[in-house]
Amino acid sequence: MRKLLLITLGLTVGTLQAQKQVSAKMANPKPFAKTITEAELKEHLYTYASDEFEGRETGEPGQKMAVAYLKEQYVSLGIPAAKGGDDYFQPIALEVRKVPTGQLTMGDISMENGSGFMGFSSFEGDFDQIVYAAYGIEEGEYSDYANLDVAGKVVLVKSGEPKDANGQFLLSGSEEASKWSNISEALSKRVAVAKEKGAVAVLFFDQANFDRYQRRFSYMKDNDSGSMGIKALAKESMPSFFVNTELANKMLSNIATDHQARVLDLPMSFAVKSANKEVQSENVVAFLKGSELPEEYIVISSHLDHVGVNSKGEIHNGADDDGSGTVALLEIAEAFKTAADKGKGPKRSIVFLHVTGEEKGLLGSQYYTDVDPIFPLANTVANLNIDMVGRIDPERKGDRNYIYLIGSDKLSTELHELSEAVNEKYTKVELDYTYNDENDPNRFYYRSDHYNFAKNNIPIIFYFNGTHADYHKPGDTPDKINYDLLENRSRLVFYTAWELANRANRITVDKAGK
Repeated sequence: MRKLLLITLGLTVGTLQAQKQVSAKMANPKPFAKTITEAELKEHLYTYASDEFEGRETGEPGQKMAVAYLKEQYVSLGIPAAKGGDDYFQPIALEVRKVPTGQLTMGDISMENGSGFMGFSSFEGDFDQIVYAAYGIEEGEYSDYANLDVAGKVVLVKSGEPKDANGQFLLSGSEEASKWSNISEALSKRVAVAKEKGAVAVLFFDQANFDRYQRRFSYMKDNDSGSMGIKALAKESMPSFFVNTELANKMLSNIATDHQARVLDLPMSFAVKSANKEVQSENVVAFLKGSELPEEYIVISSHLDHVGVNSKGEIHNGADDDGSGTVALLEIAEAFKTAADKGKGPKRSIVFLHVTGEEKGLLGSQYYTDVDPIFPLANTVANLNIDMVGRIDPERKGDRNYIYLIGSDKLSTELHELSEAVNEKYTKVELDYTYNDENDPNRFYYRSDHYNFAKNNIPIIFYFNGTHADYHKPGDTPDKINYDLLENRSRLVFYTAWELANRANRITVDKAGK
């Protein structure tokens, strides 16, 4: 199997021999991995997840203390800032959009935002018609917009994927069915298509997501909070709203089975307004230049933020989420710097990326990949993302020395095989792929910062211990961390990054991403 795979990947015998020679010359990483210790992880985390940091809410004073702490550690280690000098911060202008208030009026029906229709955008306008665009998809020869003029109009689309008379997915030949059914991708792609066609707003008929987002809407309304986004990308967005089944059927009876796109003579008025507030935040980015292949980059990431203080005044310390990943990244950085100081690599450059706004929608990593990639994405070999690696999932049975691995096989067979080989050689952690299942309802693959790299066709591994009773609660404190496990898991990430950074050939992307 191994031999056939290498032939498929197009590696020549000469290349394989060269890789073996380089591997034989590769420095032993064990002495450097030993600098990752329980004691130092604990010391870092008891500071980073202390009450003093006030739960590290994005843009708030506690988060500013967190980024200052991270900068101080990198300065102390002698690891340069990604932008040079002491410029460790990648500033990000964010915007909090308060829950919009107002009404949708349709004939004699009038409803408040958050009832039968719901959205997080401001939108005002009067329309005599709307356009029903079925699934709102345009891909290759397939188009729900054929012969439709949607310029200046509101578009109604539904979730799901187009099928033929035999019930077969029309887009399944190129795996588009899976891509279009991904929640975040489906929404953003359908909005993008409608906007390109000239529409001014989109109504989604999607009962499952209506219920999902209504919980979020109600929480934000009750807590007088809002939806945070990247200000630079807000200009590119278009208002979108969800409608429930009852309202959708009043717009178009039997919409679930009606696939005929057309113009609907349906007068409709929107009067929805939201107050916005600008928030300044920042990623922290440090950089260790490669000795032989400095223009190729391994990005190791963790998110620096958490959810702050609740309405009762209780601090959410976020020791596991993601204080554990943050301090792991600091220790991994120290291990690489120790190796570099002894002239032992890394051959490729390492980017230590602490991202903000993960809890608000993966905002810091999205800013890095979509707005300001400090280092070219085309030259980014892989992303190893660490998010919650200090606890034990109480629902899991088996060896406590485990880690959930997500995404290692999604884009690169080589990355997956490398990951398993490294673990077998050095750390012998039980690699649990439970949440790597395409059908897992938790959809963790789409819920942490690695996803913004994966969507750009960059191979990723997401390291995760699973959730627990203290997830997003005040009980997520540093005294509950299993520091022996955190040490071994951190070393696993280090060894994997070490192999990626020092192997002869860049890993190959050989799979279609989802």
